[in-house]
Amino acid sequence: MKAIVSNKYGPPDGLHLLEIEKPVPKEGEVLVKIQAASLNYGNLVLLKGKPFLARFAFGLFKPKYAIPGGDIAGIVEAVGTGVTLFKPGDEVFGDLSQSGWGGFAEYASVPVQALVQKPANISFEEAAAVPMAGTTALQALRNNGAVKPGQKVLINGASGGVGTFAVQIAKAFGADVTGVCSTRNVATLQEIGADHVVDYKKEDFTQASDKYDLILAVNGYQPILSYMRALKDNGKYIMVGGKGKQMSEAMLLGPCLSVTSSKKLSNMLQRANKDDLQFLKELLEEEKLHPIIDKQFKLCEVPEAFRYFEEGHAQGKVVITMTEN
Repeated sequence: MKAIVSNKYGPPDGLHLLEIEKPVPKEGEVLVKIQAASLNYGNLVLLKGKPFLARFAFGLFKPKYAIPGGDIAGIVEAVGTGVTLFKPGDEVFGDLSQSGWGGFAEYASVPVQALVQKPANISFEEAAAVPMAGTTALQALRNNGAVKPGQKVLINGASGGVGTFAVQIAKAFGADVTGVCSTRNVATLQEIGADHVVDYKKEDFTQASDKYDLILAVNGYQPILSYMRALKDNGKYIMVGGKGKQMSEAMLLGPCLSVTSSKKLSNMLQRANKDDLQFLKELLEEEKLHPIIDKQFKLCEVPEAFRYFEEGHAQGKVVITMTEN
């Protein structure tokens, strides 16, 4: 089979399309013929080995997982012993980040707990866009943010992969949602249901009079004190992603500021979770969630896809497709 292989940390030029042995499913695994995959921030960490602390999980001197790619969607081709949840021909999607990665390939042998049935009403490409970004948004809003109907929620970086899911999931929970994005993405946020859109090139939401019950910082950078100023009393700020400085402030200053205020400031890390993926599947089937795909690349174009993703301007998700169409 063909697969993208990385044998050392570094830029996308170190990725190579190679012919390798097709895997055989072990006990409790299924062999998936992958139709599509997608890029996430975790793929960049695995590619570059940065931040350095990530190497303790991914391999200190070279990648422990030679084939990158976490999000996949595809068709079950074979099942290992003991598997009863899936059968050959089932359409599935899932997150491989906790089970060895390996999504940028024509086939992957996947533990059953990493997969759920693909909704019939969406394409493989749309399904592959969902797992990591959708689960991140869901866990931030529901688990960390405890969002409630009627609350005012602001999402900074709302037009990216996690952000577009966060807008729609917050709406599904009954929140009043404000999305922050650049001028070119205003229409996209309006189309996916944002109640209010702030164009950061024209307006600084941290200087406005509006206050929010919950703020998700998904992308870009604002000082943590500016976010704090935009929160209501007892409001919550959750750092989901963004620049290194934003991450450092959330990790180091957030706990200190939370002690001296009714406002709570924290960060979170997404964890693959089958129940959460099943919840997202139901939202997709109910058409309350619509994956936004910016660009699609072929498997042989993965290095180019990484370079595009690194620019940080994608509207929604960047998807890798195994087909020629």
